[in-house]
Amino acid sequence: MFVQHRERHRTDRIGWLRAAVLGANDGIVSTASLVVGVAAAHSPASDILIAGVAGLVAGAMSMAAGEYVSVSSQADTESADLDRERKELATDGEAEHYELAAIYASRGVEPSLARQVAEQLMAHDALATHARDELGISDMTTARPVQAAMASAATFAIGAALPLVTVLATPPTALIPAVIATSILFLALLGGFGAHAGGAPVIKAALRVTFWGALAMGLTAGVGALFGAAI
Repeated sequence: MFVQHRERHRTDRIGWLRAAVLGANDGIVSTASLVVGVAAAHSPASDILIAGVAGLVAGAMSMAAGEYVSVSSQADTESADLDRERKELATDGEAEHYELAAIYASRGVEPSLARQVAEQLMAHDALATHARDELGISDMTTARPVQAAMASAATFAIGAALPLVTVLATPPTALIPAVIATSILFLALLGGFGAHAGGAPVIKAALRVTFWGALAMGLTAGVGALFGAAI
């Protein structure tokens, strides 16, 4: 009798977690950079806010479309591979059996046992077995375009809203330092949350996200200041 041993793994979070962290990070960095750049060009507060809102809407739609297209391409590739595998199983099941047994043997299973394991697993669900062990496709890692698109759009909008709240709550004279400071704080929190959810080192991830976000905002502020001085 087998006793079920429950373990908590985070692999099933990869799809939505990647999209969520990417969306929120882009929302904070792009909107804060846009706001700081426009503010550095000495634009009025109304123009800064309009630019930020436009960036939020455009960015959320862009993230959704980009994620859907890219993950759909992955899903199409997976589907094509599965169709090919289905045909091969139907036309040459014996070769597929040997192929699967060879995979298990290459992983350290004794050859005769590998053939038995391949035979039993193929009898249970041949396509799922080959998808998992030959193609590396499983329920946990399969591409989900709609889920990725929705997660990216929603988290981008949430991330982009944070600098805009700072714009609304900060006097124009302190706008640039306030947006930069709060955005760096938001990025650090986001990096820490993403690392915690994925089981990775929190401090390292927070520093990584904060560094690149601060660099992006600094460069954008510099460009905005140059154009503002030129105009």
